[in-house]
Amino acid sequence: LPSRARGVCPVLLFAAMAQPNQGAKVLLMGRAGAGKTSMKSIIFANYHARDTNRLHQTNQIEHNSLRFLGNLRLNLWDCGGQDMFMENYFESQRETIFQNAEVLIYVVVAVRDKQAPSDLVAKENAKDLNYFAHAMESLKQFSPSATVFCLIHKLDLVHESKREEVYRNYERDLINAAPDMKLVCFGTSIWDDTLFKAWSKIVYTLIPDIGTLEKQLAHICQVCEADEVVLFEKNTFLLISHSARKSMQDAYRFEKISNIVKQFKLSCVKVKTSFRSFQVKNALFSATIEPFLQHSFVMVVVSDPQIHGAATSANLWAARAHFAELTKAGAPFGAHL
Repeated sequence: LPSRARGVCPVLLFAAMAQPNQGAKVLLMGRAGAGKTSMKSIIFANYHARDTNRLHQTNQIEHNSLRFLGNLRLNLWDCGGQDMFMENYFESQRETIFQNAEVLIYVVVAVRDKQAPSDLVAKENAKDLNYFAHAMESLKQFSPSATVFCLIHKLDLVHESKREEVYRNYERDLINAAPDMKLVCFGTSIWDDTLFKAWSKIVYTLIPDIGTLEKQLAHICQVCEADEVVLFEKNTFLLISHSARKSMQDAYRFEKISNIVKQFKLSCVKVKTSFRSFQVKNALFSATIEPFLQHSFVMVVVSDPQIHGAATSANLWAARAHFAELTKAGAPFGAHL
């Protein structure tokens, strides 16, 4: 191997994920037309954004058991948002829905029908906040440790010059409606990278012992002498974790890559082929995306021209080979990645 292949060694990666997962209960809530089912279909069912207009509204509650990273199961409760259903959620079904939840994702629409009278828009916005406040009260009672994400959705319908203002106003109103709750807010749209950023953060909270995982990624980054090493989930291509040895300027780089690769994978399906890997290389850096283990892809970014691609490949193969041996020996975390 080239001299820069020094440091090749087996890496005990992701021992953090050894604990068995019984399935995290994730509530997806918001009023009818907020876009809940569309975003779920784009992330987990490989829909193009342009094809989501074929989806029907969810009636009552749709249960989905979603596999993420192999054995990490998400029990997603997609709650229909018609008013009659929403009222039932906070009355007769309250305990059933809100007990034992680990995450609540609440979706509100950034802008309503622009042709509607202002008094009607104000009334609907007030109803949004009222339902949200009821959801927070119920969650506080039955799942007080749950994490709450608020997606201020369909921001693409707001003029670019007004998006930040609209987002901040909604964020303020949501925080005021739930003063005792810690909320994590995102502005999202199915037409850009913001949806992937939000859902990557959501899934990130469900990965066991993420701190240990990040330490192991940092070790790979050091051994490969890479600028950055990034781990993606195989099917959704959501970000799992990353480690960088250099400061990166683009805060949305992971979501852009997720979106690009997801669209490329869908294009491959249309011509009856499959995506395996690709490499981008120019005078400044090289970036390689390839399968890591059964349920994950890895991206390695290198800017030092003295580091040969063979050295990087050797380090990754050493990690893969070591993990295969651990899996054969019955290591419980092998199935996760």
